[in-house]
Amino acid sequence: MKRTARQLADGREILYFDEHPDAPARTAADTRDLPPVAASSEIRLDPLTGEWVAMAAHRQTRTYKPPADLCPLCPSKPGKPSEIPEADYDVAVFENRFPSFSQNVSGQESTVDGNPLVPLAPGRGRCEVVCFTSDHDGSFARLSPRRVRTVVDVWADRTSGLSTVDGVEQVFPFENRGEEIGVTLHHPHGQIYGYPFVTPKTERMIEVARAYREEHGRAVLGDVLAAERKAGTRVIAEGDHWTAFVPPAARWPVHVQVVPHRQVPDIPALTDAERDDFAEVYLSVLRACDGLYDRPLPYIAAWHQAPVRRDRDLGWLHLELFSVLRSKDKLKYLAGSESGMAVWINDATPEQIAERLRRTVR
Repeated sequence: MKRTARQLADGREILYFDEHPDAPARTAADTRDLPPVAASSEIRLDPLTGEWVAMAAHRQTRTYKPPADLCPLCPSKPGKPSEIPEADYDVAVFENRFPSFSQNVSGQESTVDGNPLVPLAPGRGRCEVVCFTSDHDGSFARLSPRRVRTVVDVWADRTSGLSTVDGVEQVFPFENRGEEIGVTLHHPHGQIYGYPFVTPKTERMIEVARAYREEHGRAVLGDVLAAERKAGTRVIAEGDHWTAFVPPAARWPVHVQVVPHRQVPDIPALTDAERDDFAEVYLSVLRACDGLYDRPLPYIAAWHQAPVRRDRDLGWLHLELFSVLRSKDKLKYLAGSESGMAVWINDATPEQIAERLRRTVR
């Protein structure tokens, strides 16, 4: 893989990842007249839950559902410059123009209204956009195994890079797909957040993993994986190094976890063989998901990685994919129980979800 770093007109970094080492040099300049990025992110600690909440009011002006011929993630064309100056690309990564977290925020640690119960700090981190292909009408499910392997290598590169950024405590690669999820740009892409704290979900999983190891001497996800592989009831796809299954306490109408057979803290720790096998297994999962309702499935695909600086021995890398679509034309809304109390109520059992997905695996 060939990696080239360039700068956009406002000083943001853009990285090109070419599959062929003899790919043409990436020398195209960004001809747009852009103002400097003005991020005003801050984080505040909820005194009742102990969880950080990010405030990023500047994101109200971000790009919203542009027409296809003005897509900011497509390659630039004469008279139509985009976020990607080159006329074509394999995979491209650039700093988000409307970031939730940024290295360019100002301010100091403080409190809200002088109240020590509510600490406040700059939302210092980094947010990047990952474009999986230059094809505007493509999708991750239609990528070749080789391109998926390239994307995995890009995730590994950016996880390593963001882990060295000042203030970043956790690196989170993810993909949002579909308007039902809230996507405002239809070009196939994902994002990577470098959080200035360890996220609440990861904190909870670490707490459970620590308690389980102290009691049993083993990793909880390792035992879950072994049980799922033995039962097979909820397994969707399996390779030499990865297994995809519906979690036994699935929250969503479509919910799949893709787990490596070996405990590793993050994507950079994966071997070449594990990265290749992930591409095959994950593409099987995505094809099953798109075949479920005979339409592109809206989903969130979220990578769970260990924190950057602590508890890495408790982390077990895995990908979680879930969807709000509970039938071809019906959505699962997060109503009172889910949104108000975080108590999930699923309209289908995990076994039913797995059976439906297995029928469409090909």
